[in-house]
Amino acid sequence: MMWRPSILLLLLLLRRVAQGKPSPDAGPHGQGRVHQAAPLSEAPHDDAHGNFQYDHEAFLGREVAKEFDQLSPEESQARLGRIVDRMDRAGDGDGWVSLAELRSWIAHTQQRHIRDSVSAAWDTYDTDRDGRVGWEELRNATYGHYAPGEEFHDVEDAETYKKMLARDERRFRVADQDGDSMATREELTAFLHPEEFPHMRDIVIAETLEDLDKNKDGYVQVEEYIADLYSEEPGEEEPAWVQTERQQFRDFRDLNKDGRLDGKEVGHWVLPPSQDQPLVEANHLLHESDTDKDGRLSKAEILGNWNMFVGSQATNYGEDLTRHHDEL
Repeated sequence: MMWRPSILLLLLLLRRVAQGKPSPDAGPHGQGRVHQAAPLSEAPHDDAHGNFQYDHEAFLGREVAKEFDQLSPEESQARLGRIVDRMDRAGDGDGWVSLAELRSWIAHTQQRHIRDSVSAAWDTYDTDRDGRVGWEELRNATYGHYAPGEEFHDVEDAETYKKMLARDERRFRVADQDGDSMATREELTAFLHPEEFPHMRDIVIAETLEDLDKNKDGYVQVEEYIADLYSEEPGEEEPAWVQTERQQFRDFRDLNKDGRLDGKEVGHWVLPPSQDQPLVEANHLLHESDTDKDGRLSKAEILGNWNMFVGSQATNYGEDLTRHHDEL
């Protein structure tokens, strides 16, 4: 059959091989490869003034927090009670919400948009509708159907596609933690969003090295680093921001000062150490709600401090009054 690239593959190609001069208004240069944890909320963390919007969005996720804002206090508390039951069931089911269960819930809500994107694409991949995505299904959905030994015979740049296919298969094998060649939703999410999963860290680093290491010596030289950011045109003077990136490479990327980046240094660059934001927020909510100071939360304790966890029409009104008072 004649091979036609899928929309998914075209997007993949654009993301992986697009080069050229960056737009002057494209934001900080060199940040496209860096995977920073998104903040739990853009709202100020301002509990002292009775503004719990940050906590609401951290605990519920931004979109669900908006839904709670429209509820009556009674319905908001009722729904919070059901969430408490879910948090406990997802943990040890002992009738209490531990710090670990609270942290797990917050992390879960913050990744909702990722899970939603995977769910939206699920039927594209799960072609036999068995609730799992096999490597063959994923390969065929992304690259098209080929008879064995005829892969990309009708494509001009066949070698490039073969390398991409091999790279995707390698990533799939790492995401497939139980090794059955069938991806659950969680495993497919790890394949599509590897930067979100600790066990995929090495594959993110390996792929970044392969993208940048043009001379295939296993390292990223400064010129290879710059070439990923900027394509020089004949007669053009190197922009000041490129010179700044060279300095960044020397001062902050090249940690051992040997003039090149190894895998560990690439990992520190593209997957920098970051604060465990869900854990910080879970500690905060537990500290503020743990009235008997036993290091865990009962359902009654959470509902007793419900307006910190979730919003409602009543709490929004109270926050508006607080802001109005501060302005005066």
